[in-house]
This record gives sequence, C-alpha cells and structure tokens, in this order.
Amino acid sequence: MTTVENGSGTRELVGKRALVTGGSRGIGAAIVRQLLDAGADVLTTARSAMSTVPEGATFVAADVRTRAGAEALAAAAHEALGGVDILVHNAGGARPHKGALAIPDEEWQDALELNFLASVRLDSLLVPEMQERRSGAIVHVSTAALVPPVPPFLHYQAAKAALENYSRGMASELAPFGVRVNTVSPGRVSTPGGEATRKHWESLGVGPGPADTPPLGRDGRPDDIAHAVLFLVSDRASWLTGRVLGVDGGEYPRA
Repeated sequence: MTTVENGSGTRELVGKRALVTGGSRGIGAAIVRQLLDAGADVLTTARSAMSTVPEGATFVAADVRTRAGAEALAAAAHEALGGVDILVHNAGGARPHKGALAIPDEEWQDALELNFLASVRLDSLLVPEMQERRSGAIVHVSTAALVPPVPPFLHYQAAKAALENYSRGMASELAPFGVRVNTVSPGRVSTPGGEATRKHWESLGVGPGPADTPPLGRDGRPDDIAHAVLFLVSDRASWLTGRVLGVDGGEYPRA
C-alpha cells in the first residue's frame, strides 16, 4: 500500500471503509478521528447523536444491543460505504453494584448484549463479505481490568472475558480468508464516562477501585487507545491476528 504524508500523520487507510461502534465520544470518538486522519471513510454509531461525533464521519443512530439494531446498522453501512473493510467494536459499558449478587438479571443481560453479543451479531452480518474479498481487519475493544474479578463489575468483566475468547476463536476461523481479528484492552482512561463510573463506584462504598496511578505515571488518554487500534487495522499489523493488546500504562500485566 502506498503511504502519503499528510501533516504529522500518514494516509495509510485511503480507500478503506470503516465502521466504529460507540464512536460518539471518548475512546470511540478518538478512534474515529484516527481512522479519518489516516484516510478512511468512517461510519460510526451510538444510541443517540452527540455534538462530539468527529467531523467528517457519517453518523447513524443505532442500538447494537439488539438483533434489529445490528441489522439496521449493517444496512446503513452498505448504503453509506458500500461495505466494510475495517470493523471496530468499541460500544460497551456497565454500571457497578454493591456486589455480584446485587446485580439484577436485566443488567447481566444488558452487559452481555452490549459488551459481547453486539459484536457477535454485527460480525455475522458483515464478516462474510470480508471472507469473500479475502481481506479485512476487526478489532474488539475489551478491558485490561479482567483479573482479578471484581464483584461490583462482575457482569461487565464476564462479558468482556467472553468477548476476548470469542475474538481469539474468530481469528483462528478467519485467518485462512485473510481476515485479521485482534483485541485492544484499555486500562484506566480519562473520559467523561470513565469518570462517572469511578464516582458511582466510590458512592457505593464497596472498597478501592483501580490503583491511583499506573506504573507509567498517568491515566491513559483516548488517543492512546486509538493509536493502538489504528496500528492493528493497518497493513503494519498484517502479520498479527488473535492477539490481545493491553494498553494500560503497565497497570494490569498479563502472562
């Protein structure tokens, strides 16, 4: 692929079509900006439009927690982009509770729908075309904070653990078709949503949350995660699949 210099970055994704879920703010919006700056045509989605959607992206309101929402989003991607070469599953989240036994059934289900099944459904609708073209890049956004399990967030952690196993399995299945599947696992990142979750956690009085400062001396920024996603969907990562990349300032080392 020819790389064309453009200011401080490169236009390495010119001609690529990208779909980013949960791209209206925070980490998702940073991912959208990085892909746009690299030359991709980007469609992004959230349940409602926000003023923080990056300029230049096409926005479609959709609820990816449902099969109908996934189908509507896939149809919108075909209409707006003509198909998808890059798929970034960033939509996710959950709220903490006093403990695992205090999490109601509906929030267990919602955590699974948003953090795991949304990716499964959207992949089932868009990945077959990647297989036919024998190319494509998929990134699932998980969380670095899977170990140790934390009861107030167990529904979220369980859904993200399922997502990581699913991502590895899909990487194995899709590798013969030239479709790469990787996972980015962010640590503590400074976003409005993350700050709201931390305040909610503190209000529950259920013990300490994440450590005050990661080993690298600061919280993450949305662009820290977006840079990792850009690398994984680019040709620079053409020999990487089935990997889980922790981007966490060293806070959650894994074996």
